[in-house]
Amino acid sequence: MPDTSFARLVSLAVHDVRTPLATVHGFARTLTRQVELPSPGDRYVEMIEAASQQMGELLEELSLAARIEAGRYEPALRDADTLELARAAAERLGADRVRVSGEGTIVQTDLEAVDRGVSALVQATLRHGGLEEVEVTVRGNEIDVTPVTKASSEVVLGQDLRDLGAAVAVRLVETLGGSVAVSSRTLTVRLPD
Repeated sequence: MPDTSFARLVSLAVHDVRTPLATVHGFARTLTRQVELPSPGDRYVEMIEAASQQMGELLEELSLAARIEAGRYEPALRDADTLELARAAAERLGADRVRVSGEGTIVQTDLEAVDRGVSALVQATLRHGGLEEVEVTVRGNEIDVTPVTKASSEVVLGQDLRDLGAAVAVRLVETLGGSVAVSSRTLTVRLPD
């Protein structure tokens, strides 16, 4: 049985931080949409809104990791098209940086979590490999990302804990019954059928 005390502490911290973060994000969003602020105040408020949204996403990743580690993760399974998961990553990270090809299939998975996870793995491949662009090829229930550099391989696999998104994504995919592996400079994310 896993030691859940740390996972519970993380879950509690995430819960307690969400309320004040939602307040910051909400007021920043209101200001950007309803108030004409002089420069550079307008840019500062936009930066606050974007940063608070990023913090919310990080909190969601921490919460997911804590639930997985504590054995309390209950996936909300829905149909997901693997090609659409790859395209969503390209849309988030930039189509000029992420080229998508291949043919997908429908899998039953935790759509929102896996959607974030695929994007996180592609982003980690770019960031930690020092790359300008990657190729994402979808083959049914497998999503290949190339190239993976030797230096970034352990980070992308969640073995060298320098990227929260990648580490959580690997644990998520494995918990769902899939796998994440690197071979011949290719990261392969296999989602269960």
